[in-house]
Amino acid sequence: MKAAPIISHEATVQSVDSDSVTVSLSPGISCSGCQAERSCGMTDKSTRIIKVNGSFDLHAGEKVNVSIMKSQGYMALFLGYLLPLILVVATLIVFSLQHAGELVSGLASIGILIPYYILLWIFRRFVGKKFSFNIKTAI
Repeated sequence: MKAAPIISHEATVQSVDSDSVTVSLSPGISCSGCQAERSCGMTDKSTRIIKVNGSFDLHAGEKVNVSIMKSQGYMALFLGYLLPLILVVATLIVFSLQHAGELVSGLASIGILIPYYILLWIFRRFVGKKFSFNIKTAI
């Protein structure tokens, strides 16, 4: 039986609670050779903070590996990048076909992102349940 492909990244534990762990991901040397380099968003120099639910025997400052299934990574890309792009383009086409004018079409196509991200924020707990991060102590 073949193991499910995963995306893994080294992280540092920031804080540990009774029901979650907060880790910070920072881009490293390993990013340059990773197949998911372009899609994961870690190629820039910013640090990402992730809260992982669960009870772990970890301490602040400890190095860990955070992983997610590749299919869940693709879902995150879809919700964060592809679906908003589809909404913008579709809205632009619809308003252009209605002869609404360039300014109105452009503003409407960008404005459609406001309700999209508000809905994504409202349903963040439901969407968050679709993603499960795993933590392993770095060796």
